[in-house]
Amino acid sequence: MTFHTVLVANRGEIAVRIIRTLRALAIRSVAVYSDADDGAPHVAAADVAVRLGPARASESYLDVAAIVAAARATGAQAVHPGYGFLAESPALARACAEAGVVFVGPSVAALEAMGDKIRAKEIARSAGVPVIDGVAEPPSSRCVGTGAGSGSGMPAGAGVQHRDAALVEACQDLGFPLLVKPSAGGGGKGMVRADAAADLPEAIASARRVATAAFGADTLLVERFVPAPRHIEVQVLADAHGHVLAVGERDCSLQRRHQKVIEEAPATLLDETTRTSLAEAACAVAANVAYTGAGTVEFLVSAADPTSFFFLEMNTRLQVEHPVTEESLGRDLVAWQLRIAAGDPLDLTAADLRPGGHAIEARVYAERPEEGFLPATGTVQHVSWPAGVRVDAGIAAGTPVSAHYDPMLAKIIVTGADRTEALIRLDSALAETVLLGVPTNLDYLRRVLATAQVRTGTADTTFLDHLAPEQAAPPPEETLIAAALLRHAERWDTTLWCQPSGWRVGATEPPRYEFETATDPVAVTVDGPPEAATAQVLPSHPVRQVSLLPRPGSAVVHLLCIDGLTATLHATSTEEEVWLHTGGRTHHLVAAGRQTARTSAASAAGDGQVRSPMPGTVVAVHTPGEAAVAADDLLVTVEAMKMEYQVRAAIPGRIEWEASVGDQVAADQVLATIHPDGPQDHPG
Repeated sequence: MTFHTVLVANRGEIAVRIIRTLRALAIRSVAVYSDADDGAPHVAAADVAVRLGPARASESYLDVAAIVAAARATGAQAVHPGYGFLAESPALARACAEAGVVFVGPSVAALEAMGDKIRAKEIARSAGVPVIDGVAEPPSSRCVGTGAGSGSGMPAGAGVQHRDAALVEACQDLGFPLLVKPSAGGGGKGMVRADAAADLPEAIASARRVATAAFGADTLLVERFVPAPRHIEVQVLADAHGHVLAVGERDCSLQRRHQKVIEEAPATLLDETTRTSLAEAACAVAANVAYTGAGTVEFLVSAADPTSFFFLEMNTRLQVEHPVTEESLGRDLVAWQLRIAAGDPLDLTAADLRPGGHAIEARVYAERPEEGFLPATGTVQHVSWPAGVRVDAGIAAGTPVSAHYDPMLAKIIVTGADRTEALIRLDSALAETVLLGVPTNLDYLRRVLATAQVRTGTADTTFLDHLAPEQAAPPPEETLIAAALLRHAERWDTTLWCQPSGWRVGATEPPRYEFETATDPVAVTVDGPPEAATAQVLPSHPVRQVSLLPRPGSAVVHLLCIDGLTATLHATSTEEEVWLHTGGRTHHLVAAGRQTARTSAASAAGDGQVRSPMPGTVVAVHTPGEAAVAADDLLVTVEAMKMEYQVRAAIPGRIEWEASVGDQVAADQVLATIHPDGPQDHPG
C-alpha cells in the first residue's frame, strides 16, 4: 500500500517537518489550522489546508471529529499526528479506524496501555525491566503501590480533596524528595517535585489541575525522586510483522522544569554493554504491547553507576528530539513511520544503524529567561537562520506568537565528527540565528553550552534547575548607540526644517533619544547625518565617531561603524521598541514612556498589587478574599502555554481580589491588591 494523501494533524515546526518528508515522497499533504494560525508557515507549506475552528485548542487541534472530517473531505488515506495535541490519543486512533483512515502510530490498545504511566510501569516490570518505587492512584477505587511504599485504600467516587488526602497518606513510607506526575500525557507536563511532607499537598493539587486541563484525566502517580540522574531514551521502530528494532539512543538530561532544552545522540555516558542492555530493554517493553510504528522508551540512568537504569515511560509517538537520531544515523524516521503505517516490513538491521558522528539539538523557545522563563508573546518581525545546519522551524517574519500554544518556535540541529565539534558548531549556529520581535532563550542556550558541565558531558537532569538565574544587565554602549542611530536615520531628511537637529534661536543641541532598558532609563545624543555622525551615551560616556549604512537590498541589515570599527547589525524598529542583533547577541530596547511594568512570578506583588506575570488563565486562588497574608504566601496560580506559574505575596497585609478562577487575564493585569493596614472601612 502506498499513500497518495496524508493529513498532518498538528501545527508549527513539527507540521512543517512532516510535510517536508511528504513532499520528498511525492505524497500530497493536507494541513489543518485554527484561526490563530491562518497563513502560518505549515499552512503555506502544505498542498491543501483545512480550517478547524477558533484559536482555543479544544475547539480546533483537539477536535477529533473535525480532524477526521477534514481527512475524509480531502481524500486523505492517513493522519499523521506529529507530537503533542492528539499524538497519543486513543480517541483519534479509534475515530480514524472507524472512518477507514490509517492512523500513523500504534494501535489503540498500545496507546491506552502506554499512555497510562501506571499501566506502563506494570508492563515494563512484566518485561523484566527495572522500575522506580512509587504509589499509583487508579481512578476507580484505591491507591496501589508500584513498589515499596504502597499505601492505603481510597473509596470509589471520593471527592478530589479526599483523594488528595488519601494519596498523601499513601506516600508516607516513600520518603522525600518525591515527584508527582499525571498518569496520562507526557512531555513533563504537570510534574511537580515535593522536597518535604509540607510540600506534598500543593504538589498533588497542582499536578491534578494540569492533568485535568492538559489530558482530561486527573489520575496521579507519585514516585521516589532519583537524585542526579541522566535521562536516556531509546528510539524504537516496530512493524506489523513482529519486528522490533532499537534505533539508537539519545541523552536528554539537559532539562528545565522537566522540559527538555538540549538533546544529543549518541549518549556518551554509556559503554557498549549498557547501550546494548538499554536497547534490549526498550525492545522488550515495545514487544510486550505489540507496538507498531516509531516510539521512544525513556529511562533514568544513574550518573554514578551508568550500568544502573530504571524505566521511566514510553512515548507512543514521534519525539520532539527525533532529529538528532536522524542526523546521527542518516535515516528519516517520518518516512519509516509512513512505511510501517502502510504495512511495509522493517528491512533495517542493527548493522545498518551505526552513528556517523555526533548530533546535538537546541530548542528555541519564546520566553524570558531573565524573568523566570515566563513564556513570551509578540509578532516575529525578522528571522534569519544559520547556514549549513538543519533548522526545523514553524515561524517566519510576520508570524504571531500567542499564548494559545506551546512556546517552542524552532529547533536548531548540528552534527560534528565528535561531541566537541558538535558543541562548537551549535554555539556558532545559535550566534548566527537572528530572531527579532519576540523574546527568546537564544542567549540563554549559548550560556548553557559554555558551562563546564555541559562541555564535559557531566550535567544531569537537575543541572539547569540549579544554574544561577539570568541577571538583568544594561545593554552595551555600542547597542545603545546603534538604537539611537536607527531612530536618527528614520527621522533624517535633507531639508533644514525636517532634520532632527534640535535647532532653535540662539543655540543648537543634538537630538536626544531616550530608552528604557532592563535596568535603567538611558539617553543618547546623535549629531550629524547618520552616515557620518557623533554620538554620546549620557551622562558620562565619551563622544564617539559613528555611522550607520543600510546594506543594499535589505531593510534589516546595516553596517555599524564606531570609532573606525565596523560590525554587521540586524535591526527592526517601531515607535515603541527597537530590536537589535549584533555580535551573536540580541537586545531589546523600549522607547521612553512606552515600557510596561514587567514583574516576575516571585515578586509580582511587590507594590501591593498582585499582577499576572503573563497572559493566561487563573486556575487556582489559594487565599480567600479579605484574608491576612504573609510575605511569600502562595496567592494565585496562572496557567499559560501548558505551564503553571505561581504568584506569591511580597508584602504582608490583607488581600482584596479582583480576579477569580477561570478568568482569562492579560500580562500585568491586576489580580488582587494587598492592603498593608487592611482594607479601608466602608460606611454603612
